[in-house]
Amino acid sequence: MDSSELKSFLDEKVSQYNNPDFIESDPIQVPHLFLAKEDIEIAGFLSATIAWGNRKMIIKNSHRMMDLMGNAPYDFVMSHGESDLERLQDFVHRTFNGQDFATFIIGLKHIYQNHGGLENVFAKYQSADSIQQSIHEFKKLFFEIQHQNRAQKHISDPLNNSAAKRINMFLRWMVRDDNKGVDFGIWKSISSSLLSCPLDVHSGNVARKLGLLKRTQNDAKALAELDEQLRLLDKADPVKYDFALFGLGVFEGF
Repeated sequence: MDSSELKSFLDEKVSQYNNPDFIESDPIQVPHLFLAKEDIEIAGFLSATIAWGNRKMIIKNSHRMMDLMGNAPYDFVMSHGESDLERLQDFVHRTFNGQDFATFIIGLKHIYQNHGGLENVFAKYQSADSIQQSIHEFKKLFFEIQHQNRAQKHISDPLNNSAAKRINMFLRWMVRDDNKGVDFGIWKSISSSLLSCPLDVHSGNVARKLGLLKRTQNDAKALAELDEQLRLLDKADPVKYDFALFGLGVFEGF
């Protein structure tokens, strides 16, 4: 199909999947439990952090994280004590364990207490055409705290050639504001035009079949290639096509 046909096809798929029905089968349901900005941010960040593997298990374990924080994530982050962190130790999702969970709670407190919060960090380091530098800078600031080196693998770095799928997904959740009821759009200091597609095996395979991506690895170079193509389809909101690529891959086996 030519470019106009491709855009029409993908726009139709965006409309199909970018609606509240999508929430019940996606980890984004977890931050949708909350109303306060900081609660949404923290619930979204932690849920996105463990968003790899079986989707039902991701959702189950994301809900468990909220339960362990008394379903008050911002209050827990800012006022936790040693005994609160101890009760996280039995948590495990694949290679993300209780020690990692505790480290992330301390890291989040550091970001809110010393760097003005999550939105402030990502907004501060955004460039004119991308937010990938912000992810790199965020990771550095997040791990200024005392931590075990193993915890660092749970935040990917685009400058190390990672597609950083999970954190790009989190950024989509926070930044996109299209009133469709899925993404939150609570970060007003970052433009949707800067976002990058959460590139994973599903979206990558669909993008290749549609001719949007040639590179075979799902890495930062592939992400830049896909970003360029999606910006040609919609410069203002390229990452809306994540709904189309993901939906075609996961729900339709395209």
